[in-house]
Amino acid sequence: MKKFILSIIVLSIIYVNFFSEKSRLDREVKRLCAIDGGVKVYETVTLPSDRFDKKYGQINFYRPTQGENALGPEYVYKWDIHYYRKGDPVSQGSHVAAMKRDHIKIIRKSDMKLMGEVAMYQRGGGDLPGPWMPSSYHCPDRLEANEGILMHQIFINSNEEN
Repeated sequence: MKKFILSIIVLSIIYVNFFSEKSRLDREVKRLCAIDGGVKVYETVTLPSDRFDKKYGQINFYRPTQGENALGPEYVYKWDIHYYRKGDPVSQGSHVAAMKRDHIKIIRKSDMKLMGEVAMYQRGGGDLPGPWMPSSYHCPDRLEANEGILMHQIFINSNEEN
């Protein structure tokens, strides 16, 4: 009887780790991320220091609530979200799985040149049902690739140049 219970526990652990929807979505996030995930900068722009925040060194003309005009009249900020699997694990329960791709592009308006882009994939939920917050998986890691890093790599402060 002990061997039977032990084998049920071991098989359950193997199933949850390798054959669950959460594992499948994590593998898919990794696969897609390897194809085009991360920050890609095609051209940088050197700006005077008055275009940067004195305290944190970030550009001071970024207005995230302005949609495509978030970077003012000179640049287009384009943010596309593609849902591979829709769902809201936070409000529907941690057992609900969702997967999406965020793709942000910065384009210069004068010649419509793509300055840079970042692609980020994420999975949320797919856990065992319960009262806890759903888990998530991001690729690349949020500290390695996000819109702030993209802008920091495209817009260079003239005071920081070597």
